[in-house]
Amino acid sequence: MSRKYLVTLSLAFCLVFAGFGQAPEGVAAEDVPDLIQQRYESLKTFRCDFVQELTNAASGDVEQRRGRIWFRQPSQVRWETMEPEKELLILGPDFAWDYIEADEVAIKYNVEALLDSKTVLRFISGRANLKEDFVVKTEWQGADTVRERWGKGFTVLQLVPKEPEPGMVLAYVGVEPGSGLLRQIMIVDFYGNGNEVRLSNMELDVTLSADMFTFTPPAGTHVEDNTRGI
Repeated sequence: MSRKYLVTLSLAFCLVFAGFGQAPEGVAAEDVPDLIQQRYESLKTFRCDFVQELTNAASGDVEQRRGRIWFRQPSQVRWETMEPEKELLILGPDFAWDYIEADEVAIKYNVEALLDSKTVLRFISGRANLKEDFVVKTEWQGADTVRERWGKGFTVLQLVPKEPEPGMVLAYVGVEPGSGLLRQIMIVDFYGNGNEVRLSNMELDVTLSADMFTFTPPAGTHVEDNTRGI
């Protein structure tokens, strides 16, 4: 799987769940999906830091990335990886861009094509519903192993896509039961590769300028234009 596709999937999950703000104490695990959906629908902006770990199932190699995410309704995203190398993913009002600075390459996408595709990016535009697109489980074989690995007393949900794709056949999300904030996400692809994201320093309803969600390739950048299809 390509690097940019892994990033895109993680981005989508962050956008779906990161804005899940304050939930009442003692919320039953089976009610968490509805609360996530309701909070996301009222979300206007947020920014947060992230740590991402990409695990290769065949080799066991783990690549770690760090950076920051900004989100602004309707469906505008700035996902900036700072370490170990710079990469910028932008979903703007008209086009989406993935820019790899060291390679001097920018890939251009049609936003509508991305949002209409059968990936979790559909959540960004409000075109998907958690319980309609996934089988959501609060208990499953191996649930205790996931909870022990993540620790911190998270409410952990398993999400099984009703229409799996190569990039995602299974996912897990971890939510703090007291604050209702999502802290951890794990996506597993067809080959068993893992894509894990941990969120921190989240700020909701911040002021974000429109120009943060536009992109002009620097001089000398090679542009791959995929706006005619993905």
